[in-house]
Amino acid sequence: MADYLTLDGLQKRLGENAVTRGVSLSVARSEIVALLGPSGSGKTTILRLVAGFETPDAGSIRIEGEDVTGLPPQRRHFGMVFQHYALFPHMTVGENVAFGLEAQGLPAARRPQRIAEALEAVDLAGFERRPVTQLSGGQQQRVALARALAPRPRVLLLDEPLSNLDPTLREKTRKELKRLIRSVGITTLFVTHEQEEAFDLGDRVAVLNRGRLEQVGSARALYESPATRFVATFVGRASVLPATWQAARGQARLAAGASWRAAAPEGLAEGAAIDLVVRPEAFAFASAAEENSLAGEVAGKRFAGPVAYYDVALASGDAVEALASQEAAEIGQRVFLRPVPEGPLPRAYPQEREQ
Repeated sequence: MADYLTLDGLQKRLGENAVTRGVSLSVARSEIVALLGPSGSGKTTILRLVAGFETPDAGSIRIEGEDVTGLPPQRRHFGMVFQHYALFPHMTVGENVAFGLEAQGLPAARRPQRIAEALEAVDLAGFERRPVTQLSGGQQQRVALARALAPRPRVLLLDEPLSNLDPTLREKTRKELKRLIRSVGITTLFVTHEQEEAFDLGDRVAVLNRGRLEQVGSARALYESPATRFVATFVGRASVLPATWQAARGQARLAAGASWRAAAPEGLAEGAAIDLVVRPEAFAFASAAEENSLAGEVAGKRFAGPVAYYDVALASGDAVEALASQEAAEIGQRVFLRPVPEGPLPRAYPQEREQ
């Protein structure tokens, strides 16, 4: 698909701190892209740069080829839903939705129809005269979305749109939000630190770390083929084991002496110190010591329906998390772990330590 919204080399500094470091990202028309990362990764700053609330120190923002980097927010024609909705409590639902239309300069005679269309799109038809203080959290979120959609923006920007909702309402509202965005067909960029939210709503997910864009792809691509150690450990669940890379055999030699087949980036040298990242479902319990198995003891067990997550303290001193049936083992039991042949392949990365 052709690029619709393009971020090219965005850099932003706050004093001596680099908040974004040359972020480049292309979003297709009607595509939904999630900006995912931990606190301080730069995702909200990127959204504010796109909205025009902040100015980049370098780089550009283009919409359909038009450079809007120097334009003020009101001239970009982007819709924004803030984390705390920013609704006016003294106004009715209709008055809140009308606010963006007034700022746009739409003639007063045309506003009622546009308000009605926006509220119908978010399943709040007939709520025009309702005070926003009488609405539930999910309804307020939809009012904020209607206000952003009413001016018919070119791009919709969402900043942690569901963070204020309880878990049950959050899941329900997420499904509604996804349906609404799809029905409108608007290009959307949204910020979240919740992986489930990013994977559910986003066509693609852009993973950020310390101001850098680590990888962009589908949820499956990020989970199965992480480009960096950070993505491998941040997306989903994983254990990290120190090892040595055996390039000729395509294997990682673990401290306990076991050699496990693994995927590695090109050019990883023979004998290099590596971090082997292993998904919980890549471990299997063996009934006894086997060739290339790892000995350990179950230190914890967490219920997850028909399966359980097991915390295993290895004899080497490392700890891993394994996923298996509820009957696989009990706390305190001595166990042996081996790789699952058909499971996700462990991935090797040049060894590093968190700072």
